[in-house]
Amino acid sequence: MKQYFPEHKVLEGMFRLVQTLYGIRIEPDRAETWHPDVRFFRIADADGALVGHLYVDLYARETKRGGAWMDEAMARRRRHGAVQPPAAYLVCNFPGPVNGKPALFTHDDVLTLFHEFGHGLHHLLTRVDYLGASGIHGVEWDAVELPSQFMENFCWEWEVLEHMTAHADTGAPLPRELFDKLVAAKNFQAGMQMVRQLEFALFDMRLHHDFAPGGARTPLDLLDEVRRKVAVVVPPAYNRFPNGFSHIFGGGYAAGYYSYKWAEVLSADAYSLFEERGVLDPASGRRFRDEILAVGGSRPAMESFTLFRGRAPEVDALLRHNGMMSA
Repeated sequence: MKQYFPEHKVLEGMFRLVQTLYGIRIEPDRAETWHPDVRFFRIADADGALVGHLYVDLYARETKRGGAWMDEAMARRRRHGAVQPPAAYLVCNFPGPVNGKPALFTHDDVLTLFHEFGHGLHHLLTRVDYLGASGIHGVEWDAVELPSQFMENFCWEWEVLEHMTAHADTGAPLPRELFDKLVAAKNFQAGMQMVRQLEFALFDMRLHHDFAPGGARTPLDLLDEVRRKVAVVVPPAYNRFPNGFSHIFGGGYAAGYYSYKWAEVLSADAYSLFEERGVLDPASGRRFRDEILAVGGSRPAMESFTLFRGRAPEVDALLRHNGMMSA
């Protein structure tokens, strides 16, 4: 698969997608960067007005922190009577170019890139001028992953993917047959992954809601109780998963781990509007920008979602996307 995802085609395709959906323009720009591999882009509205700037740092290198993330360089805010445009970092650890060939990405790399760019668009396309609610600021923890997970859906669409692939040697686009195999493998063990996340989320909720430290039950007893309800495969008795569940004591997700799954509900249901009206429908894209991305934390996320979707969120789209419900 990597041979079909050279970096330049992937970036072109990703930028083309958001330009179509949100009516923006993304163009190379100049600025001082911390490494020669880092690129800098200017984001403008359809009329050319500056929206923000984006740093893109994609390649792994020594001393660089692992993983992938988006972070803010500057947030949109009003200062001294003028609006300061936002700037974002998009950072990954993909393999760089080798022997004169462009960097080649796996489909998982493409998903990661789209995910982090979704966060970046949430930060960059805000229209809120107050720092506490601008972009990703002030967005509830259980909705902040909505724009990022939403973007991942496009990586499974043929009409998006075929235009962002070109074989590294021949330039041929990804064959439809290979794409169909990719989609067919997408939901392998999706049910197991679902109940695993439910197990973690329920354990976290109950640990913070009805667990009494120093009482008769240990945290492991509580986890075993949750597992009896939702787990398909139960780890051996010597397993001490809670001792290493760092998300809920060292990662900021205490009492909020459920947000991973809830954001999937929101993102799948939001994307279902595009499935109904067209994956590249500009009107739906404009609506997503206006009601979700632009408002930041200026109003409750549930209100923003309801205004976008026209109703409260439903779980059907997530089940369908995971192969648990017929299309």
